[in-house]
Amino acid sequence: MEHILRPIYQERASQPDTLGVILINKRENAPNMTDTFDAVLLIIVKEAVHPIYSKHYTYGDSKTVMHILTEERLRKWIFIGSNKRLVDWIFYGKIMFDRNEFLFKLRSELQEFPFFGRKLKTGIQFSKLIRRYQEGKELFESGHYLDSYNHVVALLHHLGRLSIIDSGLYPEVIVWSQVKRIEPAIYKLYEELILSNESLEKRLELLFLAGEFLINSRTNDGGQHILETMLEQPSWTIQELHNHPELSYYSTDLEVFVEYLIEKGLIHVEPIIAKNEAIFHRNYYVDKQFVESEYGL
Repeated sequence: MEHILRPIYQERASQPDTLGVILINKRENAPNMTDTFDAVLLIIVKEAVHPIYSKHYTYGDSKTVMHILTEERLRKWIFIGSNKRLVDWIFYGKIMFDRNEFLFKLRSELQEFPFFGRKLKTGIQFSKLIRRYQEGKELFESGHYLDSYNHVVALLHHLGRLSIIDSGLYPEVIVWSQVKRIEPAIYKLYEELILSNESLEKRLELLFLAGEFLINSRTNDGGQHILETMLEQPSWTIQELHNHPELSYYSTDLEVFVEYLIEKGLIHVEPIIAKNEAIFHRNYYVDKQFVESEYGL
């Protein structure tokens, strides 16, 4: 397959915006790793009109997909963790072209997992965890146990990913084998949820109690990235927080996360008089001394 695809990726490699090309061949024991294609051609470019562009090819009985991805979208997916296959492709794919060692440096960056990257990924996973917990508990208290169950499963996945990130690794596609090795207590909670003979209501009740404890114990670590980011200026509107290049990764979970950290006393509200004196704008700030002492800045 490689010699068949060579003219395609060589044409792309000759373009100045192309940073790297990776070829991923289907593995017999994991066909879904390449979305059932026989090969994936991943091309990273500096900029493009479309952040993602895909094209399918057929050769005999074989099928191939080409993905052209901008560096910005690549890094966004790595931070958010929304495309689990991507890290696997980068680590285990065959490098066919590498401009100025872009892919070599990226692999090294992922292997070293810089501390700053861990803080951002921890914050993103923690914000997703908060939303799942709040929505799942609301459904539980309303008696919608099956819907609540779905949220609790997702909640445990986020807890599992947090434990993996804390250990300095990237969550893989098969995340629970990692969690079992790294954080057996969270793996045990997952087993109890899906295997226990207790009623669904009782299982969920126990999981929410355990979840609340685990969330509270991780709040300071989970909030570190956003709290340190907010030191950049004295106060923020919610739109300024959304517009920040790194906080934008939190997406729709940002506002829920901010409100949670307000409840925990880690973010403070500053009322600003609006045109109508009966209404106030809400600005947000953090206690600089607390943040610097808490995180050793």
